Amino acid sequence: MIRRLALLVSTIALGLATRRVPGAFPAFVAQYGGDTLWAAMMFWLVALIRPATTRIHLAAIALTISFAVEFSQLYHAPWLDALRATRLGALALGQGFLWTDLVCYAVGAMLAAGVDAVVVGRQTRGSSRTL
Repeated sequence: MIRRLALLVSTIALGLATRRVPGAFPAFVAQYGGDTLWAAMMFWLVALIRPATTRIHLAAIALTISFAVEFSQLYHAPWLDALRATRLGALALGQGFLWTDLVCYAVGAMLAAGVDAVVVGRQTRGSSRTL
């Protein structure tokens, strides 16, 4: 639990850094890193809430949430656009739909599962080989 919390906090810090100081990163990371890390953040949030869930299911849930948020950007209610216009709203809900974000989310969820396997270690529930 402590390791996943540390991964969550680190991911948030790194994701914010890619937005606040993009010049500190390679252009590719500055452009796509935030979205990739957003899905990783979702992975660790879900893992903290449902720690006994297998990594593949955590990744699937994180990806589903990420896709839902991205597709919600196609809906433009005035109250929702006003929320997205705030700094926190833009970070949490995004501002505009991009197909490339869906790829970033898939990469982020899978990377998070891999990092989780290395940092947190093997899970004991289910089969001896869970990812």
